[in-house]
Amino acid sequence: MNSNLEKTYVVGIDIGGTNTVFGIVDARGTIIASSSIKTAGCPTAEEYADEVCKNLLPLIIANGGVDKIRGIGVGAPNGNYYTGTIEFAPNLPWKGIIPLAAMFEERLGIPTALTNDANAAAIGEMTYGAARGMKDFIMITLGTGVGSGIVINGQMVYGHDGFAGELGHVIARRGGRLCGCGRKGCLETYCSATGVARTARELLAARTEPSLLRNISAESITSKDVYDAAVQGDKLAQEIFETTGTILGESLADAIAFSSPEAIVLFGGLAKSGDYIMKLFRNQSMIMC
Repeated sequence: MNSNLEKTYVVGIDIGGTNTVFGIVDARGTIIASSSIKTAGCPTAEEYADEVCKNLLPLIIANGGVDKIRGIGVGAPNGNYYTGTIEFAPNLPWKGIIPLAAMFEERLGIPTALTNDANAAAIGEMTYGAARGMKDFIMITLGTGVGSGIVINGQMVYGHDGFAGELGHVIARRGGRLCGCGRKGCLETYCSATGVARTARELLAARTEPSLLRNISAESITSKDVYDAAVQGDKLAQEIFETTGTILGESLADAIAFSSPEAIVLFGGLAKSGDYIMKLFRNQSMIMC
């Protein structure tokens, strides 16, 4: 009998700019156990790998031990599926090329694969979620940054170097905001959670009208604060979401023209803002198409 058939579970690790979430999953996609740590709490990649393993290992032991784990899958910003490395991720605290898949294998002795976080999300949605049965769709993750995974003819688009389809770094505004990647005007500088907070700070500084957001220190404002204010009828907060939805819609309309997807799947905290961002996004996508 194939020994892999006796291995019941896999481990999934989702690395975000703010939090890292990890868990044990069965073959049907059911999460058996999960936990999380703060991504930025570890100054080096080595300390980060140690911290993840320290918190993950008790979950593995409680669910049958390492022998029950078939493999580990890691979704990471700027993750390279071909090499198992994170490469020059602007929203992570560790710089350069990080061989993270090898680091987890060394510590746990479990085969590990790593890919871009949005690509991992796209494969998950295609297998278990909203894109099940689809062969052409775009996955957009709206978190600390803007990630994307593009599936065409049932195949994930990786490109020759593993970094194809980075829609978060297409230019939404020429000569616009400086991005962590070094370019100016990238989509993620406007339509990520940090981009929304950045828009809030800019408008509060440039305008004088009253806003609930003025009760918060400018540097402490988050996208959740903007959403909460918008729900309470704050006009400035609603305008921030209008701006965000418009820019997102314009950029994704270009992606639609290029790849003709059956659907666009949105994921991440900012996607939970509902019509505050989706109404403008839909309008712009239809206008541009």
